[in-house]
Amino acid sequence: MRVLHVNKFLYRRGGAEGYLLDLAELQRAAGDRVEYFGMDHPDNASPLAYARFFPSQVELEPVARGLRPRVATAARMIWSPQSRRGLARVIDDFRPDIVHLHNIYHQLSPSVLAAARAVGVPCVLTLHDYKLACPSYQLLDRGALCQVCVAAGPLAAARRRCKDGSLAASALLAVESWLHRTLRAYDPVQVFVSPSRFLADVMRRAGVYPERLHVVNHFVDVAGLPVKDAPGGGVLYAGRLATEKGVDVLIEAVAALPDGVPVHIAGDGPARPALEELARRRAPGRIRFHGRLGKTELHGLVRACAVVAVPSRWHENQPMAVLEAFGCGVPVVGTDLGGLPELIDAGVDGEIVPAEDPPALAAALGRLLADPARSRAMGRAGRAKVERDFTPAAHLSRLRDAYALAAATVAR
Repeated sequence: MRVLHVNKFLYRRGGAEGYLLDLAELQRAAGDRVEYFGMDHPDNASPLAYARFFPSQVELEPVARGLRPRVATAARMIWSPQSRRGLARVIDDFRPDIVHLHNIYHQLSPSVLAAARAVGVPCVLTLHDYKLACPSYQLLDRGALCQVCVAAGPLAAARRRCKDGSLAASALLAVESWLHRTLRAYDPVQVFVSPSRFLADVMRRAGVYPERLHVVNHFVDVAGLPVKDAPGGGVLYAGRLATEKGVDVLIEAVAALPDGVPVHIAGDGPARPALEELARRRAPGRIRFHGRLGKTELHGLVRACAVVAVPSRWHENQPMAVLEAFGCGVPVVGTDLGGLPELIDAGVDGEIVPAEDPPALAAALGRLLADPARSRAMGRAGRAKVERDFTPAAHLSRLRDAYALAAATVAR
């Protein structure tokens, strides 16, 4: 099978990109031919066979200054002829059996779907966030949990100014989503893949192609992945450093942990400078920021720790950080939002705590740090879970079913 993966970024920027790249490796190992289409970016993996056809790089944060750049950026978010032309040329040369899309919003736009529909190539889209139900992606209104647009529609985002309190930014996102919904820009997608039941339920309530939704869990490949074999260790957060991830809550919790507990933060993102400053003030000398790590180095750091923290203040979908921690035999403390309670069995392979609650997070982390035998047993339970329920073979089989359904739908 010839699979073309489409995502705006083609480097390990976050969980969506990590999943995409790992899936591509899995498919190649199974005998598929795999290629990529995305936005031109200096951090993209290389070499990429079709990089010459990628649309130019555009940065949305910070917002470009000046009226003309802002208008151009807004137009590209809604419909990008450059992206459509580029994907059309890749399809013409590569001739994929399936176009598997991931995060295409803003930098690519759903114009890429028109390129696939024009030549009758079936499309599957994996949902990594809530964009099709919530114009600002995250079911957040200026940092607070919100699902108003799920029922009221995307234009509510403009009225509420939910994007950073800005009427202009909120209105742009609202109009973008409203136009895409009104023009049925996502009609060329035959199958929408949701990694979590929570996300699928949100999409159904928002009326996002409910008859095309299929829940397919992510996977973790534990073949050759060692399990933590030494007791003890500290706390690790691994992921994007952005406000919704709640890393500031973890830093506040660290102040309540015993002295000498090492705390590691792996990843990068726009919130890093503020988080480093907060760490200097609230937990001086106790937190190490590692930046973005390669997968092998990250797994080694996971195994060196006693527990992984996922302190999110937004409704996580199905974060790879949890599955990879379990794969390394390390328990997870996560919040009670989104798909996290679907992954973590409290008291078995981790703990669930309320979001935005540093004392509760500190208490849960402290219990595992104080009882290495319990922590190790939970980690082993997590490893058993992913070996049973999140295997590459099962994921690939379910995904091939989704591909076959998309192809059959196009052929009708």
